[in-house]
Amino acid sequence: MVLVGNILYALSVKLFVLPANLMSCGTTGIALVVRELTGLPISGFVLVFNLAMLALSWWVLGWQFAMTTVLSSLLYPLLLELLNQTLGEVQITQNMILNVVFAGLGLGLSLGIVLRAGASTGGMDIPPLILEKYLRIPVSASLWFFDFCILVSQAFFHPLEDLLYGVLLILVISMMLNKVMLLGTSKTEVKIVSQKALQIRDAVLSRVDRGVTLLHGEGGYLHKSTEVLLSIVSNHELAKIEGLAREIDPECFMIISRVTEVWGRGFSIGKHHSGAEQENR
Repeated sequence: MVLVGNILYALSVKLFVLPANLMSCGTTGIALVVRELTGLPISGFVLVFNLAMLALSWWVLGWQFAMTTVLSSLLYPLLLELLNQTLGEVQITQNMILNVVFAGLGLGLSLGIVLRAGASTGGMDIPPLILEKYLRIPVSASLWFFDFCILVSQAFFHPLEDLLYGVLLILVISMMLNKVMLLGTSKTEVKIVSQKALQIRDAVLSRVDRGVTLLHGEGGYLHKSTEVLLSIVSNHELAKIEGLAREIDPECFMIISRVTEVWGRGFSIGKHHSGAEQENR
């Protein structure tokens, strides 16, 4: 997965960022500035910079963390140079918006793949982690600050309009990265308040094969005791739950909300159908 993520990252830079001369963030953005100032090739600078950050992470954050960055630190610059040699001056589109959108989608997807593999992309990921360790500065805040500074430094070599494209690129990368990190883990939470809660519970257990937890509640106005059913279901099971609840009690009160991650019996570990163990944990 680390190899696939780095291949996709290098492709996104080669096919969309470089041909459109987009302002970028992270190590690639610094390399673009250095190329303008010195003429050094992007892949060569990225390799040297990544190795320097790798050594810094080994010294400050420990060898165990550094080992998670080794592959990306070496793979990305080598793959980028390989693509430069094999693809030449290829350009898929001259439309700036298309280049920004597809560069952002590719970079965000590739970063998500690497992170979900338990590895790090290295490079400019390292300084924010060091700041968090010693100064308690949140990683997200320092990442945004560094990316903003990198974009501004490139503005000296670009029209101001390109700065807006750079900001848009970062937003697309962030959106795609968040989608990938939550891919396959989001579920739907259903709460049902009903005087026929036990009947709905039995129907859900037998006809949907999904666990249910009974919460004991009390009406705020009449102070009548009531049962609240709580269940976490997949998206395709939601319609079945809604249909069962309305079939049994058309006047039931139902709350549906999205949850980003679920761990426990029936989700991160297998189902167990013996008696009380059917309940959600």
